[in-house]
Amino acid sequence: MSIAIRNIGIIAHVDHGKTTLVDCLLRQAGTFRANEELIERVMDSMDLEREKGITIKAKNASIEWGGVTINIVDTPGHADFGGEVERILTMVDGVLLLVDAAEGTQAQTRFVLRKAIEQGLALVVVLNKVDRPNANIHRVHDQVLELLLELHANEQQFHAPFLYTSARDGYAVRDSADPKVDMTPLFETILSHIPAPQADPDAPFRMVISNLDWSDYIGRIAIGKVLAGSAKTGDSLVCIHRNGKRERATVTRVMTFRGVGTSESAVAVAGAIVGLAGFEEAHIGETVCDSDTQEPEPIRQIDPPTIQMQFGVNDGPLSGREGRFLTARHLRERLIKETRLNVSIEVFDAEQPNFFGVRARGALQIAILAETMRREGYEMLVSRPEVIYREEGGTRQEPYETLWIETPDDILGDLLQHLAGRRALVTKMEHHPHGVQLEAEAPTRGLIGLESALANLSSGRSVMSRLFKHYGPVTGEIRARGAGVLVSMEAGVATSYALDTLQMRGRMFIGPGEQVYEGMIVGDSARSGDLPVNPTRTKHLTNIRAAGKDDAILLEPPVDLTIEKAIEFIAADEYVEVTPGHIRLRKKILNATKRKRAGRAAGES
Repeated sequence: MSIAIRNIGIIAHVDHGKTTLVDCLLRQAGTFRANEELIERVMDSMDLEREKGITIKAKNASIEWGGVTINIVDTPGHADFGGEVERILTMVDGVLLLVDAAEGTQAQTRFVLRKAIEQGLALVVVLNKVDRPNANIHRVHDQVLELLLELHANEQQFHAPFLYTSARDGYAVRDSADPKVDMTPLFETILSHIPAPQADPDAPFRMVISNLDWSDYIGRIAIGKVLAGSAKTGDSLVCIHRNGKRERATVTRVMTFRGVGTSESAVAVAGAIVGLAGFEEAHIGETVCDSDTQEPEPIRQIDPPTIQMQFGVNDGPLSGREGRFLTARHLRERLIKETRLNVSIEVFDAEQPNFFGVRARGALQIAILAETMRREGYEMLVSRPEVIYREEGGTRQEPYETLWIETPDDILGDLLQHLAGRRALVTKMEHHPHGVQLEAEAPTRGLIGLESALANLSSGRSVMSRLFKHYGPVTGEIRARGAGVLVSMEAGVATSYALDTLQMRGRMFIGPGEQVYEGMIVGDSARSGDLPVNPTRTKHLTNIRAAGKDDAILLEPPVDLTIEKAIEFIAADEYVEVTPGHIRLRKKILNATKRKRAGRAAGES
């Protein structure tokens, strides 16, 4: 007898309407009462996700339709959060591939879809935003089929059903000529095409932990799909850890998903996605079962981290004014906690005292971690991203990525020259009515800071996506930031008078009235080499009255720094200072004399 459950994931590029579609399905399935206010983008529950419009941590939702429970997992679309993607796909039996009917498939779509195809998951293709004037259904339809061929989809996946939707207007159709009523065709296709979970309800209980959550009331919650059997509150179960140790514990709560929330349940049934409380030492990838004699499920290997950065105690002159967590112990405990919830983050002790190394898939993932910690009240210093090298066959290797860029024609020449300086090899170029689409292969080392440089080069008109490809031989030297920076040589309060003069030398990172200190970076320079400046300088008054009035000071607004922009901008001898209220840039060695002495010593060695 088939289990009345469907477990599905959603694959989509940023801004292709993933969370809007889930919101629409929840509404039409009656998850929200008529008098209940629906929070837009309900699946993007983290503040950072709402602000950035991306999914960072996978969430679950549950819908009842036609007597069947449909569990929906909203997975991250950015390759930096691939650790989330890989373990979440182990919970589902099929996926919805959501593609913008105007923009077509993108790099991030390719990344998650490849993982789903490798696992042999059933597929339903949803072309969303078909109501847009520039939608091109036939072109995107063919583009999806080409992508499936390229990723070696099996026959069933290649012949996946296509549906055409407008999540905003709340309808789905199997053919563009069908009446546009509601999402019923999509619900029916999910039930008919996505298989029920293959789980034996009569076998001994077995579950693999795919996600972790935390409650202040019941502690750690291990989330996963029940592979066999059932469990209820009070049952004694065994958690088989990665090191082979078997920990027996009592289930204190069984949690199931209802809408976008959770509720306590009497039993965890076969095939369901549930949360079990009571396993305080459980980790992702480990097996929970009802017997000491059962063997664990194989732990799925995920792609290795390719980027590392250092987090350290903020020792600057302005430290301790805003944060609540300031010490190395605070930093270490928080970073270790992150590794327990995020399998693609690694933490290690750095050589420098009071600093910790953090390895991850990409700089964005570490930047999101730093931003999260900042909002929790932490202060820290963060270094520039570095790639993780490895030795293979006596050869030093570095990570390479595939790069996709959509750009206007008018900057193509400048862009190609810029990419060449970053050791990027263009492998494909297509001209479209709206511009040019490039595909290139480049070392990860050469892509650090590319997003900011591309935004400046194209005035924000270019779009970039990237995806880890392989490790290969180390290329030649790649020049870091071309221009220098303006470094404060005084401590005090920045003045409009001083900034008015300095803004002619470059873009400013600070405004008038902001506290500065020696060694703090207050702007970038149009010229190469660092320039010491005094942003605290005031106009000296004299007893000679000027014949005319002083010119009004017109200051350009300072650059709006985010942690992502900041870590991409800084050089190897600089830090990003992160506090709850500020993001500052500074030199590692604040004193100018000591900085010069260290530079000479490094040159001599």
